[in-house]
Amino acid sequence: MYQKILATMDTSAASDRVFATALNLAKLNNSYLKLMHVLSPEEGEIPVKFGAISREFNKELIAEYQQKWKDFDQKCLEMLQSRANEATTAGINTEFIQTEGVPGKQICKVAQEWGAELIVMGRRGHSVFSEMVIGSVSSYVIHRAKCSVLVVQQ
Repeated sequence: MYQKILATMDTSAASDRVFATALNLAKLNNSYLKLMHVLSPEEGEIPVKFGAISREFNKELIAEYQQKWKDFDQKCLEMLQSRANEATTAGINTEFIQTEGVPGKQICKVAQEWGAELIVMGRRGHSVFSEMVIGSVSSYVIHRAKCSVLVVQQ
């Protein structure tokens, strides 16, 4: 049914359910699986930009931020690699990608460029007010993706 499944990952525990769901669907459909993570300020663990905490641009702050960013980037790549290895071991043709930017836009872009037939993603469970004010990634993707979207609840 779905030959190409794009699964969006992050560092949250809810991402485990997204991965498990995408992996099961890929097994059932003998699909290709692409795991994706978007580095974004919206993610909870991402290092705070130095300009947000101080107007002083000193070399130490910049170096500290750059190191934290590099560490976070590496941690996320390792998470993707680990999950890709797990899927490959399960017999699923798997690849992964990490991008940077606005998550909803990046997810839709990668899905369209890769030719995904299904996007599997989670939702953070923002309040209705929060979603009205800042929006939600899942809502953005549901309304703009050119393929089917499965939202896994927490």
